[in-house]
Amino acid sequence: MASPQYARIEARVSPKQKELFERAAAIEGVTLTDFAISTMHRAATAVVQEHTVIELSMRNQRAFVGALMNPPEPNEALREAAKVYMGIK
Repeated sequence: MASPQYARIEARVSPKQKELFERAAAIEGVTLTDFAISTMHRAATAVVQEHTVIELSMRNQRAFVGALMNPPEPNEALREAAKVYMGIK
């Protein structure tokens, strides 16, 4: 049976920070390592979600879907931009 693979993360913190982290881990009833991993995981998940999920109000959802379903006719500037993009003169 193959042993699991792990990556290592190291961080230098001040003694006060370490004391705080240890205290929080103790309150949670977990090791400092488990506390650090779970806390970093929650924070990383939240950051990634903030930058990948778009939340729209109902009004904005309707406007977005309406624009997709009934796009306006392209104006002259858009037609010119498309020609430039396609390499057409």
